[in-house]
Amino acid sequence: MKIRAGYEIAYDCPQPTPMILQLSVHPSRTPDLLSWDRIQFSPELPARTYHDSFGNFCHVITAPQGRLNITTEFIIQDHGQVDPKVPNAYQYALADLPPDVLVYLLGSRYCETDRLSNAAWSLFGHLPAGWSLVQAVCDYVHNHITFGYQHADPTMSAWEVYNKRRGVCRDYAHLAISFCRCLNIPARYCTGYLGDMGTPLPWAAGDFAAWFEVYLGGAWHIFDPRNNVPRLGRILMARGRDATDVAIVTSFGPCTLAGFKVITDEVTAPSVAPV
Repeated sequence: MKIRAGYEIAYDCPQPTPMILQLSVHPSRTPDLLSWDRIQFSPELPARTYHDSFGNFCHVITAPQGRLNITTEFIIQDHGQVDPKVPNAYQYALADLPPDVLVYLLGSRYCETDRLSNAAWSLFGHLPAGWSLVQAVCDYVHNHITFGYQHADPTMSAWEVYNKRRGVCRDYAHLAISFCRCLNIPARYCTGYLGDMGTPLPWAAGDFAAWFEVYLGGAWHIFDPRNNVPRLGRILMARGRDATDVAIVTSFGPCTLAGFKVITDEVTAPSVAPV
C-alpha cells in the first residue's frame, strides 16, 4: 500500500529561538520513500542536519522572531500488514543480552524504574517470561489508563501516570516501557505517523503517535499499549529511551504552538470509468 503523509506545524516565537527538530522519517524507512520527505520552512531559513546517537535524523535551526511554518508532504510505500505477532519470541537472561541493548534496561527521564520496580514484580513477576509477559504488561497498561487529549502533560512521568491513571499515547508507552525494563526486558520508545487505515470508518484526523519496541528472541518487536491491537501503516520517525530523546521539537527559548495538522492517508488507485 502507499501512504500520503506529512504535517503543517506553526510556532510563534517572541525572539530568535534555536530548535532541534526530529520530524523526518527514520533512516530505516528511507528506502520506502516514493517522494522526498523534504522539510520546508516559511520564512525560508538554513538548517544543519545530523544523526543523533540513536540513529535519528535531526535538523538544527534558529526560528526567527514571529511566525514559523514547518511543512512536508511525501508518499511512502508500506507493506500493508499489521504489526506482526511472534508469540514464541523468548526473553534473554540478563547476562546474555547484547551490550548495545543494555541502555534500554536503565531508568530514564520519564521511565522511573526505581519507583516502579516493586509494582512491576508484584503485578507480573509470577508470569512466564517472553512475549506473553510483554502482552500482559500492555493489557494492564491499556486498562489502567484513561485516554484523553485533555490529559496531555509534557512533564508527566510513568510514575505519575501509574498513580493518576490518565494520559495520552506517550504515557501508555512510558508506563509499559518502565514495567518491561523492571522485568529485565529491553524496551525503547518510538514515535511516528499512525493513521486509522484498517479500522472502521469514520477515520479520525491524522496524528503522530507513540508506541514501543522490546528486544526478544534476537530482534526488536512492536507493542502498542494505547491501541493494544495490531495496526497497519506505522511510519517510524524516531526511537530513543523515552520522549526526551525523540521530541519532534526541542526549543531553547519560549515559543507557542500556533498550528498543528498531520496527514496520514492511504493512497487509493483512481477508479477507471467503463469504456
